[in-house]
Amino acid sequence: MTKLRVFSFGVSLDGYGAGPNQNIDHPLGVGGTALLELLFATRTFQKTLGSEEGATGMDDDFAARGFSNVGAWIIGRNMFGPIRGEWPDDNWKGWWGDNPPFHVPVFVLSHHTRESITMAGGTTFHFVTEGIQTALKRAKESAKGQDVRLGGGVATIQQYLRARLIDEMHLAIAPVLLGSGEQLFAGLDAVALGYRCSEHASTANVTHVVLTRTI
Repeated sequence: MTKLRVFSFGVSLDGYGAGPNQNIDHPLGVGGTALLELLFATRTFQKTLGSEEGATGMDDDFAARGFSNVGAWIIGRNMFGPIRGEWPDDNWKGWWGDNPPFHVPVFVLSHHTRESITMAGGTTFHFVTEGIQTALKRAKESAKGQDVRLGGGVATIQQYLRARLIDEMHLAIAPVLLGSGEQLFAGLDAVALGYRCSEHASTANVTHVVLTRTI
């Protein structure tokens, strides 16, 4: 059965999944890149950039799980880019260049319509204005029996958590403090929503925690 999964989502020690003031120079908010330095360093991520370099070991094993059996992605508009409101034009095509690391259909949640964008390497961005349920339905259809991976940002994950639609969520807790930004579990009772810690492991770089929906 197709699952909705979150993988390698970076969280600070004080609970922030993104820093404040996201803009073109700070895709993850000010200080937010510290949350993903672990992922950037793994061989799995480096492969998405066409490199054979990168670290192996447990951190890389967790990163690799996030790309296994994934047939589609869902991301929020904040993850796609810094532009707000109506799309001024079709020039912005994401942070990732001509060959994004997804290589499958990606469904972008948005309040404003836009034509789909076909990129190199098998990635096509589809913009969904009908809400999270419609995005999930379309992503599952595109995944053809494989799982759907849910990316950021924080607000997007919170919406799917509140609706109890996330089956599994891997958090990579980085040994950094952000002090401000977007707190992942702000206003949420994960226990009441049915989530339990099903796996945890630590390396020198990060603490891996997997939450699984049990009800």
